[in-house]
Order: sequence, then C-alpha cells, then structure tokens
Amino acid sequence: MNGKKIIKWVAVLAALAAVGYFGYQRFFGSGAKSGAKTAATDFVTVGSITSKVEGSGLTKAKESEVLTLASQGTVLDVFVQEGDLVTAGQPLFTIDSPAAETQQQRAKTALDEARKALNNAYEAQRGLNFAIPFSGKLLDTNGKSLNVGDEIIEGTSIGKLVDDRTLKATLYYSYAYEDSFRAGQTLSVNVPALMSTVTGTVKDVHKVSRITPEGSKLFAVDITVSNPGVLTEGMEITASFTDSKGEQVFPYETAKLEYSRVKNLSTTVGGRITFVNVYDYMDVNQGQIVLRLSADANDTQIYDAQNRVEEAEKNLETAQKNLELCKAVAPIDGKVIGLSIRPGEELQQGTTLVTISDTSTITVSANVDERNISFIKVGMPVNLDQWGNATSGQVESVSLQSQINNGVASYPIVISADNSQGNIQVNSYINYNLTASQADECLVVPLQAVKSETLASGDPASIVYVKADSAPENVAELMNENPEIPKGFYPVQVELGISDNYNVQIISGVEEGTEVFTQMITESYWG
Repeated sequence: MNGKKIIKWVAVLAALAAVGYFGYQRFFGSGAKSGAKTAATDFVTVGSITSKVEGSGLTKAKESEVLTLASQGTVLDVFVQEGDLVTAGQPLFTIDSPAAETQQQRAKTALDEARKALNNAYEAQRGLNFAIPFSGKLLDTNGKSLNVGDEIIEGTSIGKLVDDRTLKATLYYSYAYEDSFRAGQTLSVNVPALMSTVTGTVKDVHKVSRITPEGSKLFAVDITVSNPGVLTEGMEITASFTDSKGEQVFPYETAKLEYSRVKNLSTTVGGRITFVNVYDYMDVNQGQIVLRLSADANDTQIYDAQNRVEEAEKNLETAQKNLELCKAVAPIDGKVIGLSIRPGEELQQGTTLVTISDTSTITVSANVDERNISFIKVGMPVNLDQWGNATSGQVESVSLQSQINNGVASYPIVISADNSQGNIQVNSYINYNLTASQADECLVVPLQAVKSETLASGDPASIVYVKADSAPENVAELMNENPEIPKGFYPVQVELGISDNYNVQIISGVEEGTEVFTQMITESYWG
C-alpha cells in the first residue's frame, strides 16, 4: 500500500470517529439540551380508509338454566353426571322435601284468602251506592245523624227496613179440622181494630201439637195478608172459613200481625257521605238508592287487595316450581355443568343444584365507539379467534343505549357464533374483529390533525387548523383560542367520516392538498 492510500484511509477513519463521537454526544452525552418547538404539519390527501372494531370478550352459552332449591331437603336419586348432554324433559334427580310441600300448601291457602278479601272489597264497592233490598218502609232510621260530608265507617246503621206490603200471622185450629187447610187457600181475615174484613192466604200448615188448658189439641196455620194500606204490625186478627158442612170455623184465639220481612240496614263500606235520603216511615222500593259514599277508601282497599292477590299468586307459582324441582327434569337441551349433589345428601335452602347450558350457540359482548356504531348492522360477519382456533360469527344485536367511559361514548353489541362442533370453550375469552366500514377515494388526514374545540355559539365542533397567509372564508369562530396552535394556521370546522388507528375521513370542510397542523414537536440541540 502506498503513502497516498494510507493518508486517505486515515482521513476516512478520522471522519467516522468524529461522526461517532458527535452521535454519541447527541444521544447520550451530557451536552444534549431541549430546544425550540416547531409545528409538525401534514396534507389532506386522497386515499382509502377501513374502520375496524376489535377486542376480546367472554364467551357465554346463548341459553342457560340454573336450578336452585328454595327449601331444605334430602337427595334421593341422581340420574345424570356433570358433562352429560341432556334433552328437555329428561329426569335429572329427585329430592324429598316436606318443607316444599308445606310451603306450597301455605301459599295456596294465602292465595285463597287474598282472593276472598278482594271479592269482599268488590262486594263492599257495590255498597257505595246503598240500595234498598226489598220494597217496604223504613223505621228506626239514623237519618238525623247522617249528613252530606260526614265520614262514616263500615257497619254504620241506616235503620230498619220492614216489608209492610204483606203481613203475616200464625193461628191455631183444632185437629178436628186438620184436613180442611191447604197452602194457597183463602181465608176471611177479620181486623177488629178496623171493624173490617180482608182476604188472607194460607202459606203453610204445621202439624204441631199444642194442648190448650181445656185439653184441646191444636195445629198451626201460617197466613199472609196483603196490606191495603191501613194494616200494621201488632194488630189482632182472626181468620175463619166455612167448611164442607157449612159450619163457620174459627181459630182457638186471635193472633197479632207481623211484618213479613224485617232487615236491619247498615253500610258495607266506609267513606264520605255524598247523598242521603233516610226518614222514619218512609216508603221505599226495591233498588232505590238512599245513601251514596265517596269511593276513595274503597278504591284503596281494592288496590291493596289486588296487590295481595298478585303477590300471593307469585308466591304460589314459586312454591309450585320448587315442589316440581324435587322431581327435576331438564328445562332445555344442553350440557350438565356444575352438578355436585349425590344421593343421601342433606341440602339447605338456596343450594344451587345444577346448571344446564346450551353451548351449541355462543355469544360475545363487544363495544363499538360512537363514530362507527352507525355502520354496525345486525347480521354483519365477525372474525373470532380463541387460542388460535379461528371461526366466524355475526352481529346478533346492536344496543341504542350508549355507555360513557372517560368521556368516550360506546355502544354494546352482541356477537353470536355456531358452536355445534364444540370447538369454542364457553366462559373463556375470545378475540373478535369486524370491518365496520370502508371508504375508497376519499379525503383523509392524520388523527392528530383533528381537534375538538368549542364554537363561539357554545356548540362542540371538529376543527382542522389549515395553513394560510390569511383567514379563509370558512374560518370557524371559536369560544377560546387554542394556545398550542402557532401563527399562520386558522381553524376550519370539518365533517368527519370513518376512521382507523391512524387516519380519519374528511367529508367536508377542506380540500385535497391543504396543509394542516398536526402537533408541536420539541427539537433538541447540543451545547
């Protein structure tokens, strides 16, 4: 090697050493210092963008049933084992539970009592408009104590209703005439107080044995008399007829008239009086309303009774299901999971007996951000992967209710997949990804170029800061100036489309080739 070549290589090595030294000082040397900030920019370009949703979620059986004992009992037989495939209706086990039988009987009794109380409340409701049960006359009324606006309680006395349209009496005759009377027979009824005679009718004949002080044997005859308007209770009467021999037959003694029917009237429900028309000796007709009450108290009573019936029905349904559970059958087709009971075991209330899951279809819960949720549709294909076991699924449902986390809104979706081959493990995590949307030949900018600002109107807006010599025509008026933005960049409101991990689609607001601000970069220098 000659001298010139040696000098050349020495110069090259010296240069490389200098570069290495200054490189070391730049990155590792104590002389590296923080310098000025410069604005990083990019350009609005035309390109393609694909928005994907990906993540992981817990796989669940689409349908699962858990059988839980609601009362203590003893296991008699177990017909399946954990891991068995069963069909709906297949026997699982039997349990002896006297407590379940008692619970069911008590629930049935409670329901009967609740329904009876409700019927009573409806019956009482009809008493809000108090109607006269039969035609007659009011006596011993409480009308002077009943006033509109008064609050009265259930059982408040209204008075006594008597049927004075028809009166009755019982007369005694000698057995010598026992074959002379029959029901429906007419008699001549004499009323001494009126010195008049009216017609009576035999209602019934009683072959009793009444012995008089004179030694005569008598039987009883009940008669009724239609009131012409002048008869009243307590009047004495006799009733005679002419027998087949033409002889006049009279009773052993006179009898006193009685009202054919008497009923004490009282309210069947409490309330406030809104109408009252009750007086002594008042003639009334069947169905006539003499008292009205407000419905407030009764409405409450009916409402409470209905609630008790509903609660009792639910309790009975629960008790019956628990009793049926003592001879359990599979509620669905599926696999037995978590069965741990054995014959002879004493079980306490609340014991989980078995879980049966239909794992032929699995579901996965996922979340989609607010920018992409509008593109997610039921039936869209989804790629799934569990520990390298890839399969496909589809979007089963999309929620319209958002969830807010760290200021970002997301919407839950449910993914379902066929698992009839059993390749996917249930209750384990699985990765998912799907293409939410795709746009070709569209305007795009880096995500860092889009800022969330507040307009002067107070409305939120997506802003891109464009580089220009002066404010463009579509410059946005902001409530507050962003101190991060350098001079020469102006805010422009844009409409965004889909996005990926790096870029976002611009639908309107800026044009291709526009230079936009992305972020401030701090440079370093060496002293």
